Amino acid sequence: MDSFRKAVEAGDLAAVEDMLADDVVFHSPVAFKPYPGKAITAAILRGVTRVFTDFRYVREIGGADGRDHALVFEAKVGDKKITGCDFLHFDEDGKIDDFMVMVRPLSAAQALSEAMGAQFDRIAREAAGA
Repeated sequence: MDSFRKAVEAGDLAAVEDMLADDVVFHSPVAFKPYPGKAITAAILRGVTRVFTDFRYVREIGGADGRDHALVFEAKVGDKKITGCDFLHFDEDGKIDDFMVMVRPLSAAQALSEAMGAQFDRIAREAAGA
């Protein structure tokens, strides 16, 4: 999990993508339906990096078996401060096979939804080209 955090903090999106399992499922904080697959998950994460500013992890929580982790983060979306958590599950090969994000407060989640909505055509094109 330390390598994931370091890759995110360094902006190394290629390394983050390499850590995703082919069958990863991404659970968005602002969309009802999960997004299955590495290509769409990687494209969404690239979109998030275009939307978030002042991103930083502030806390790590690890499961006893070493396969479940939570990373609490703070960032801004426009002028809204957002607090969120990345919940990661690692498969037996050490790849992320489940990636769920939750955010608060509601006003920041709404700003995130709008900003990511504006990115989604690009995200879909990137995922299709992967």
